[in-house]
Amino acid sequence: MVILDDVKRTLGELSPVVSDLADALHIEQCKIRLDELENKSADPAFYNDAAESGKVFAEMGSLKDKLEDYKKLCEALSDAETLIEMCDEDADEELAEEAQAAVEKLATEVEDMRLVTLLTGEYDSNNAILTFHAGAGGTEAQDWVSMLYRMYTRFAEKHGFSVKVLDYLDGDEAGIKSASILISGHNAYGFLRSENGVHRLVRISPFDSSGRRHTSFASLEVMPELDDKITIEIDPADIKMEVYRASGAGGQHINKTSSAVRLIHTPTGIVVNCQNERSQLQNREMCMKMLTAKLYQIKEREHLDKITDIKGTQNAIAWGSQIRSYVFMPYTLVKDHRTNFENGNVDAVMDGALDGFINAYLKNN
Repeated sequence: MVILDDVKRTLGELSPVVSDLADALHIEQCKIRLDELENKSADPAFYNDAAESGKVFAEMGSLKDKLEDYKKLCEALSDAETLIEMCDEDADEELAEEAQAAVEKLATEVEDMRLVTLLTGEYDSNNAILTFHAGAGGTEAQDWVSMLYRMYTRFAEKHGFSVKVLDYLDGDEAGIKSASILISGHNAYGFLRSENGVHRLVRISPFDSSGRRHTSFASLEVMPELDDKITIEIDPADIKMEVYRASGAGGQHINKTSSAVRLIHTPTGIVVNCQNERSQLQNREMCMKMLTAKLYQIKEREHLDKITDIKGTQNAIAWGSQIRSYVFMPYTLVKDHRTNFENGNVDAVMDGALDGFINAYLKNN
């Protein structure tokens, strides 16, 4: 059968790739490291340091996930090979179609795992902090932020990441003026760092009674959550702290106390907010983590020796040209202007189907 010949050819191409992935993913080293950590966790004194034991368990979890994912890939390869052998013995069209589906699924899984090997950045495995800001345009732009906010939370859910709201400022009439969320999960920052930039929306505005087409902009900042090992010197005199009553989506403490915190780094003008922790102290601690991440990111990007070399953030965080356009009318298209990857199913994209855009970016960078 012609179909079976094509399936055999594809499977023959995938088999060595699966073997090569063992080296690219450092599978044997992961097994050795996991054994080391399991032996370490067996020591009764291991639990004396809660913070350190938590980090060890987190690393063990990510290693186990990687090993399990590769094991499943090998099993999928073996299953596909078995189906091909059965097809050779019995010329059954239904069985051939099943083999074709299995190989196509295997090809997708291989591609997904190959992308993981591209996440080699120092902080790619970290959690990600996403901060949204509405551009000019009032309600229209604020509604666009709420759409992006939902899109990324849906993406996180699809990938098994957890989402924690850090700050949330409602729009004047609808939508969101600004918001910050923490997306937690292995490689969260590695996948989402490609989303940093300005996002452009073109649609018939639901807020315009004349039914005119509007263009709106919103910016998204993506930063890695840095662990306590990353320390930078920030002069306390350079930080201005403001407290206010929390608003928007939150827990029962919302609007009851001035627990929300805003930190302003006066030399650069960087502003960070957090309102959804349970106390003012916790909100300040999270703000400091966000400020540290922003300053460290700028320092690394601009190849500066120290934080005090950052003279201002106008160039570092100013809005430039959009990285992606989302067109709802007169046709539907989402296009990334860096990679030229596009998807005409705008509804799926807004429901979190961002893998194609992220994969294209990783392959090109």
